[in-house]
Amino acid sequence: MSSFPPDYHDAPDPLPDALLQRAVEALRPHAGASLQRNVPLAPYTTFKIGGPADLFWEVHSADELATALQIARTLDVPHHVLGTGANLVIGDYGVRGLVIRNAANGLQIDRDAHQLRVGSGAIMYPDVIHAAVDAGLSGLEHYVGIPSTVGGALWQNLHFLSPAPERERTMFIEEVVHAADILTEEGERRTVGVDYFDYGYDYSILHDRNDIVLSATFQLAPGSREQMRRIMEENLEWRALRHPPLDTEPSVGSIFKKIEGVGAGRLIDGCGLKGVRVGMAEVTHRHANIFVNRGGATAADVCALIAHVQQTVEEETGYHLDTEITFVGQFASPSSSAPYRVPKPEGIVTAAERAKMAAES
Repeated sequence: MSSFPPDYHDAPDPLPDALLQRAVEALRPHAGASLQRNVPLAPYTTFKIGGPADLFWEVHSADELATALQIARTLDVPHHVLGTGANLVIGDYGVRGLVIRNAANGLQIDRDAHQLRVGSGAIMYPDVIHAAVDAGLSGLEHYVGIPSTVGGALWQNLHFLSPAPERERTMFIEEVVHAADILTEEGERRTVGVDYFDYGYDYSILHDRNDIVLSATFQLAPGSREQMRRIMEENLEWRALRHPPLDTEPSVGSIFKKIEGVGAGRLIDGCGLKGVRVGMAEVTHRHANIFVNRGGATAADVCALIAHVQQTVEEETGYHLDTEITFVGQFASPSSSAPYRVPKPEGIVTAAERAKMAAES
C-alpha cells in the first residue's frame, strides 16, 4: 500500500515459494477450498484494474477475518484486506502474499436500543442502509450510493452532504458509530468506542495503526421511512449527476486532494484536460477529478495519466496535485502511450455547465 508514485518494477517480484507454501499449509485448515491461488483482482475493484493475488481468501465472518490476519502476521506474509475495492488502484503485476476479501456480514438489529450491529465486510449500500431504513432506524440513509464496506466506512470516516435543499454541512459516519470490535496491530481483539478512532476529515486512527475493524455497532434513531427514502432518492440523484456510473464507467472516485480549499477538478478543467486519455484510462468529461476505465485500461495507463495531469496543472497553475487514492501491489512502469483527447459525448452535462444552469435558474 502506498501513495503516488508507487515503486515500479520491470517484472513481477515473487515471494519465496517456501513462504507461500507455509502460508497455504497454515491457512488451508481454516479456509478449505476457499483459499485460492493466482486470483485476478480486477473484478474485485471498482476500477476493474489489477493483476493477480498470490493467495486469496474470501472470509465471511469476523472470526475468519481475525484468523486470516493472525496467521499472515505470525508467518510475516504480506497481506491486504480488500472490501469493495474502491479508492484504490492495484498494480498490473498483482499483489504478493495474501489478499483477504472481507465479506463478513452477520447483521443484527436491536430495535429497543435503536442499534444495528454488523460485520465489517457488509456493503453499506444497499445492504446495511436498506436494512436500517426497513427497520425504521435513521442515520445511515445519507450515505447511499458510496461504494464502501462497513470497515471501509469507519476507516475513512465516510461522509456526505446533509439533506437537500440546504446541504449546509458535511455529515460523517462518526456521528452514528457507537462501538466497534477490532483486531489491534498487537493482535488483541477488543471493543472500542467511537473516540478511539480519533476521526477527522477522510481520516481515522486506522490510517496510522495496523488495526482492523471486525464488526461495528451504529447508534441510530427512530425515523420516518418515507422521509429516509426521500433523502436516499435525492442523494442518489445528486451523485448520478456528478459521478460516472460504475457499472458502465469503472472509476475510483476522486483522484486528487483539494489544495488550500481549491477543488482539484477546477484546476484540471481549467487546463483543458477533460477527455484526455492514456491508453484506455480517461479524465472523464463528467468530472475532471475522476478517471474512468474505458475498457482494458491498465494500472500503467492510470499512472501515466496521473503524471501527465500533475505535470500539466503544475506547469500552468503552479499547483501540485497530490493523490488521495491508494496504490496496492506491484506496478509496471507507466505506459509510454502519448496522451490524446476525445470529445465530450452527447448528453453529458459537465460540472461547469450545471453551475451555469443553476445560476441562471
